[in-house]
Amino acid sequence: MKRSGLDVLYAPANMDLIRNIHEDVPPPTNRSNRTTLVHGDYMYYHYGCDGVDDRGWGCGYRTLQTMCSWVTACDDPPARPIPTLCQIQEALVEMQDKPSAFTGSRSWIGSVEVALCMDYFYDIPCRIRHVRQGDKLPEVIEELHAHFQNIGAPVMMGGDTDNSSKGIMGVCSSPQGHYLLVLDPHFYGKGLDRTEAQQFGWVQWRDLDSFQQESFYNFCIPQSKGVTVDSK
Repeated sequence: MKRSGLDVLYAPANMDLIRNIHEDVPPPTNRSNRTTLVHGDYMYYHYGCDGVDDRGWGCGYRTLQTMCSWVTACDDPPARPIPTLCQIQEALVEMQDKPSAFTGSRSWIGSVEVALCMDYFYDIPCRIRHVRQGDKLPEVIEELHAHFQNIGAPVMMGGDTDNSSKGIMGVCSSPQGHYLLVLDPHFYGKGLDRTEAQQFGWVQWRDLDSFQQESFYNFCIPQSKGVTVDSK
C-alpha cells in the first residue's frame, strides 16, 4: 500500500502505526446519555514503535507523541513532525525544566512535562487539571465533555500511585455512571492491528471505579491556541 504524505510525517518508514485506533470500539453501555470523543486524526504511539526499547519509562513520551500527531493532523498541509524521545528530552533540558543529564536517560515524564512540550513544539498551552484522589474523578467529567466537544484533542492522564500514563480519547456518561475511553501506550512491539488492539484492551472504555481510588490524577488538557479543528 502506498503511504500518504500524512502517514509518512506521522510514522517514518521504520514505524507502522495505527490511525484513530478507537474507531469502532463499542460503547460501554447501551444506556448512554452522553458520549463525546476525540475528533480529528491521530496515531497510536506505544512502547518500541520506533525501535527504541522504552519499556518501564516511556509511556508519558508515547502519550505525548500521540497528542502531537493530532496537532500535526490539524496542519493543512501537514508540516510539523513528531518529536522523538531524544528531542523531547533535549527540549526539557533547553527549557531548564531538567538537568543536562536528563538527555539520554530513562527518566519518565508526567503531565506537567507534557504540557511544557506541547507549548514548546507547537505553541499550544495546556491546562493541568488536578484531581486529588481517584474517587473524585467525577469532578472532571463535565470539563472533559466540554473539551472533546469544543477542541477534540487527546488528553493525557497521569497519577502518583497509578503512575502509568494514559491517553484519554473520550468520555461517556450514563445512568450506570461515567466512563473514560483509555488509550494505553504500554503495548510493546510491532504488527498490532486495530482489531487486536481493541481485543486485548490497548484501547477500551473504563468506568471510574476501575481507577485507583487512593491515587491522585493529573489531566493535561490541550487548549485551542494555534489549532484549527473541524468539529463536524
